[in-house]
Amino acid sequence: MFFAPPIDYNRMMKHVPWGKMITVGTLREDFTRINGADFTEPITAGIFVSIAAWASFQRSADETPYWRTLKASGELNPKYPGGVLAQKAKLEAEGHSIVQKGRKNLRVYVQNDEDVLFDLD
Repeated sequence: MFFAPPIDYNRMMKHVPWGKMITVGTLREDFTRINGADFTEPITAGIFVSIAAWASFQRSADETPYWRTLKASGELNPKYPGGVLAQKAKLEAEGHSIVQKGRKNLRVYVQNDEDVLFDLD
């Protein structure tokens, strides 16, 4: 099992270019492969991605495009600065289509996210 620190998530999230996205799961898979681990711990991964997002939001220089990092299946992250609405606005500004799914527990996703996923390799 591998625990990547928040700064490592931040470093990888910085590589995602305009118009592309990545999922937390993909980041975990890359950390697992790079470090020769059997897996990267999923709970801290989600927490550390949020920490990287908030740290970027709080500094004006050297911004990390955290809004391009999605949860599983292209879901937007309500724990990012400004919540889903802010992430939605940033992604739409980059040309992505956003859809809501569900009746009671509404969730927000990037439509056709698999077409714009970025490969860190």
